[in-house]
Amino acid sequence: LTEINQSTPSMNSNETYADEPSKNTWGMIFLSLTLSFLAILTTAMNCLVITAIIVTRKLHHPANYLICSLAVTDLLVAVLVMPFSIVYIVMETWVMGEVMCNIWLIVDITCCTCSILHLAAIAVDRYRAITDAVEYSRKRTSLRAAIMISVVWLLSIVVSLPPMLLRGHKKNECIIKHDNIGSALYSTFGAFYIPLILILILYYKIYRAAKTLYNRRASCLNKPEMNGHMLPKCSDQEPTSPDTLSPPEKSVSEPSTEGDRVRIAAKSPKSQSRRERSIRRRCISSTHEKKAATTLGLILGAFVICWLPFFINEVIVNICKSCTPSPEMTNFLTWLGYLNSLINPLIYTIFNEDFKRAFQKLIKCKNYL
Repeated sequence: LTEINQSTPSMNSNETYADEPSKNTWGMIFLSLTLSFLAILTTAMNCLVITAIIVTRKLHHPANYLICSLAVTDLLVAVLVMPFSIVYIVMETWVMGEVMCNIWLIVDITCCTCSILHLAAIAVDRYRAITDAVEYSRKRTSLRAAIMISVVWLLSIVVSLPPMLLRGHKKNECIIKHDNIGSALYSTFGAFYIPLILILILYYKIYRAAKTLYNRRASCLNKPEMNGHMLPKCSDQEPTSPDTLSPPEKSVSEPSTEGDRVRIAAKSPKSQSRRERSIRRRCISSTHEKKAATTLGLILGAFVICWLPFFINEVIVNICKSCTPSPEMTNFLTWLGYLNSLINPLIYTIFNEDFKRAFQKLIKCKNYL
C-alpha cells in the first residue's frame, strides 16, 4: 500500500507536466491566430481607405490626402511590422539575424511615430480649417498637403534614428534598450508626448470654435424674412460644411450648403413664435455640440488608450532599472499601440458620408466615374 501511495503522486505529477506543454501550445496557437487576424483586418481596412480615395473623384481633396497618407503608414505597420512581431512572440526568441532585426526595428519605430505625427498634422489642418476657413481654403492645396506629409515623414525619421544608433545589442533579442535617460526621453517625447500635448490643445480649441460656430449658425437659421426679403448668411467667414469636426471634412463638392439651409429656414412660416424658434435653435446647437464632442472623444480616446500605456511603460523601464515588466505585458502594450493602426481608418472615415458611399460602392464592386 505504501509503494502504491508513493507511486501515485509521481504518476499524477508526470501527467501534469505532460499537460503543461500542451496547454502552452494551444495558447500560443490561439494567440498567433488572434494577432494574425488583427494584422489582416488592419491591412484590409487601410487598403479600403486608400482605394476609396484613389478611385473616388469626390474624395480628391487636400484634407483627404492626409487621411490617405495616414492609411499608407498604418498599412506599412500591418504588412512590415505586425507579421515579424507575431513570429517573435511565438518563437519567444529572435531567429532572423541581426540585420533583419535592425531593419524591423527601424521600420517599426519610424512607421509608428509617423502614424502618431499624422494625427497631429490632421489636427493642425482641421484647426486652421475651422478657425480661418476662407483664407485657409485658398491655401489648402495639394502641394501644401504634400509638404505636410513630407515634413511628417522627415520628423519621424529624425525621431527614430538616434534610438536605433544608440541601442544596445543582445544575442537572440530584438528590442531597443536605452543606455541613458536622455535617449529615452528624446524618443518618447518626440514620438508621443509632444504630439499628444499638441493634439489635446488643438482639439480643445477646435471644440470651442465649433461650439461658437454652431450657436451662431443656429441663430442665423431661425431669423425670419424681413420686408419680404430673405436674410443673408450670418458670415462669409464660416466654413461651408457644418461637419468640420467629422473626420475628415466633407469634400468641397458636398451638395448641402449653408445657403440651401438658410433659404429653407427663411421660408418657414411667419407665424412661428419666438419661443419655438428659441427651442429649435437650442436643439440644433445641442445636437451639433454632442456630435462634435462624440467625434473628438473617439479620436482622442482611441489615441490615448492605445499609445499612452506603452509610452508610460517606456519611461518607467528606462528610469527605474529594477522595474522590468514581464514579456507578456510588454507584448500586450506593444500590440495595444499597433491596434491604433486598425482604429484610425475607422474613426477618420466613419462619420463622413462620402467615405461611406465610396465604401459601399467598393464592396458592391460598382463602377466609378
